[in-house]
Amino acid sequence: MRYKLDEQLKQINDALTKMGVQCEECITYATQALITERKEMADLAIQLERDIDISQQDIQNLCMKVLLHQQPVARDLKIISASLKLITDMERIGDQGSDIAELTKKYEIKDVNCAIVISKMADAVIRMLMAAIKAFTECDRNLALAIDKMDDEVDNLFLQVKTNLVNLILKDKENGEQALESLMIAKYLERIGDHTVNISESVVSMLS
Repeated sequence: MRYKLDEQLKQINDALTKMGVQCEECITYATQALITERKEMADLAIQLERDIDISQQDIQNLCMKVLLHQQPVARDLKIISASLKLITDMERIGDQGSDIAELTKKYEIKDVNCAIVISKMADAVIRMLMAAIKAFTECDRNLALAIDKMDDEVDNLFLQVKTNLVNLILKDKENGEQALESLMIAKYLERIGDHTVNISESVVSMLS
């Protein structure tokens, strides 16, 4: 009986890793579509968001299967509870990646400085996300605790974007629409960072 339970927990672990990779690719495609102006990459990000939704449902079903058909002990219940929290945050990360992709299909960043900082933000949130998933799959509490510090970098980059956009508007008020769209994209990336912090907090709680 324990062997079967361990096998199912491993399935959940593997599925979470796959979902994390889908989120990473969704963010990557969305931001690359923006920066390189290859709009077909935006469509890939939007499709990945749909795949992420399917992964969320599959993992929910796996968790319910364990709860209904196995006899999980307290430690197992912590893992299942954390898994359900993780997929909620990852599903929202997918939504925000798709939102960025939708914006890139009708908008181009013309300010070079803004494009550079947004690209750095995307890289930073991807590093955070992969570290958070690794912390879960490897039960690494120290790595989970380090995610908070990594989020400071994302917040600082967001402030840089805001400063750049204010200067852009001051230079020419006609840049207002471009500035608003850029700010929305940066805000989506900041929220992805926040959801990743939620994931790390779920991992810390699971390992406490």
